[in-house]
Amino acid sequence: MGIFIFRFFIIAFITMAGYFFPPFNLAPYYGGIVGFILSIVIVYLETRIRKSQFKIIWSSTVGTFAGVLLGWALGSIYQTIASDSSTTTFIRIFFLLIMPYIGFLVGTRKFEWLDPPYLLRFFKEKNVGQSYKILDTSVIIDGRIADICDTAFIGGTLLIPQFILKELQLVADSPDGIKRQRGRRGLEVLDHIQKSSQISTIISEMDFPEVKDVDSKLIELAKQLDAKIITNDFNLNKVAQLQGIHVLNINELANALKPVVLPGETLKVFILKEGKEKDQGVAYLDDGTMVVVDNSRKMIGQHIDVTVTSVLQTTVGKMIFGRYNEVS
Repeated sequence: MGIFIFRFFIIAFITMAGYFFPPFNLAPYYGGIVGFILSIVIVYLETRIRKSQFKIIWSSTVGTFAGVLLGWALGSIYQTIASDSSTTTFIRIFFLLIMPYIGFLVGTRKFEWLDPPYLLRFFKEKNVGQSYKILDTSVIIDGRIADICDTAFIGGTLLIPQFILKELQLVADSPDGIKRQRGRRGLEVLDHIQKSSQISTIISEMDFPEVKDVDSKLIELAKQLDAKIITNDFNLNKVAQLQGIHVLNINELANALKPVVLPGETLKVFILKEGKEKDQGVAYLDDGTMVVVDNSRKMIGQHIDVTVTSVLQTTVGKMIFGRYNEVS
């Protein structure tokens, strides 16, 4: 209701300004019509801008104040070139009403423009390698990112969006015990990262109310800040890459750092369970790599020496195939 009253007063004031101070030496009646048409155009533009919610009061105040200054400046400039006082007065009133109005709308629409990470991107030098890396929920809960930060392998600034913190808090407050434990672990990891002296972190208030999905918000934020996303989520990884966003996947890093195993080498493994095929046993290395061993089903529960026959590398990890040679 308030916005309709605001629109009414804008239309009324500009129309009256056109009537009592007709521009271009028009008759008062025609000046009022010009003012009315201009006010309708401005209100129409305002309705087009109002596609997202108003969020931040202080940003609208900054926008309004900037609009007042700009309106005063434009009115003063026109005053020096106008030929009659009536036109000058109308133009000054027009700018002093419209520019603060537009500044108010822009401030409430684009409040993220005043967010520190958004401002800093315009002042940072592109050649110094400074960049933002956004953490998603999966990589925070995973926890390995804290160890990577401690080694100082990641440069730039880690950015943690407020909507990711909210999602973590929801997980930490879940009635499900496993989810609750994962959420609390994620909060502990964030606390550890913030206290680390090896990398700087920023909590970002930037949000996109019109976007409901958290992954989509991450992608929009990365586009706004020209940032990279650190994740373990396979689907987010692919969607982000399709949209031209750089992604750092912790699982891919872990796979790249796994020790190389070549066919013909011998491994000592613990046969944990039976495999899918006849006489197969399954073991796991310390890093979680699955080892499928032929002729070892009867050795379940024992440590044995295995000869590697082949290694299969996939996008989700590595699998090792081997053969158990019985000692006669």
